[in-house]
Amino acid sequence: MNERAGRHIVSSFDADLQDLSRQVSELGGLAEHQLRRSLDALQARDVAAAARIDAAETALEESAIRTLATRQPVALDLRETIAALKIASTLERIGDIAKNISRCVPTIAARSPVMIAYPLVQMGHDTGFLLSKVLDAYGARDAEKAIEVWNEDVKIDETYNSLFREITTYMMEDPRTVGTCALFMTIAKNLERAGDHATFIAEMIHYVVRGELLGDDRPKGDPAGLFLAPGEPR
Repeated sequence: MNERAGRHIVSSFDADLQDLSRQVSELGGLAEHQLRRSLDALQARDVAAAARIDAAETALEESAIRTLATRQPVALDLRETIAALKIASTLERIGDIAKNISRCVPTIAARSPVMIAYPLVQMGHDTGFLLSKVLDAYGARDAEKAIEVWNEDVKIDETYNSLFREITTYMMEDPRTVGTCALFMTIAKNLERAGDHATFIAEMIHYVVRGELLGDDRPKGDPAGLFLAPGEPR
């Protein structure tokens, strides 16, 4: 193989990796948009965006598999390709979470309001910020920012635990709110999962940049508090 042909192969492979990165960023933007829409007063049903996320994830998966099959990447290039596949799948799950939240909205809107709605939306915005931050970290291949996201998810866990206790209290005090509160609990759990997905993307970024996985010692909210009676010390 002559030098010119070698340079062409390297350039072509670099273009493949750049295209994968672009597709991940576009998919992340779709997931972020859909999550934001689902949180706008808990009122949007964006079915079209959900379909676009599914299609984009499928296209990215096909591109990554084609790159693995034809380019046989190694080391950093292999990590980039594998991470793109895993991140795409994770972003598709976040899109599903946004869709699940939207499905709860019509029933909530038809029932009497419960004061828990505002902190729940705030939790959603905090989760959206975490997703935005980890997508920025992916675009910059910033391992330090990825570690920040990995550590900050504990705030989402703690908010979820607090909301769980508060929602349970509402249901015990007024059985008429059980149906609405059950939907709020579903939304809170979905947002907590979205935070977990953001931390997984952070782990993939760290793997790409530094070639090693983060440990299992990620800070997490204390689940023990979920089962204490209201006002009981933790």
